[in-house]
Amino acid sequence: MKTASLVMGILAIFGMLLGFIPCLGSFNWINIPFSLVGLVISIVAYVQDDNLPKNNATAGIIMCATAVFLGFIRLILGGGIL
Repeated sequence: MKTASLVMGILAIFGMLLGFIPCLGSFNWINIPFSLVGLVISIVAYVQDDNLPKNNATAGIIMCATAVFLGFIRLILGGGIL
């Protein structure tokens, strides 16, 4: 699950960057829910009770949270469409 959270975080960041391209800002309507699912998976992977390193889950949390926050700001600035 930790690797899945890292992969979802990377895809969320790429989706966020795609949403920053002019006229593609509405892509964030798809990317924000995807990032929220990735954030939940990352938190679950982080909280799992095992003694393995939690680096991948931590990176997934940071990337997904960044994608949600900046994607939301981009939607506000673009009026939800642009």
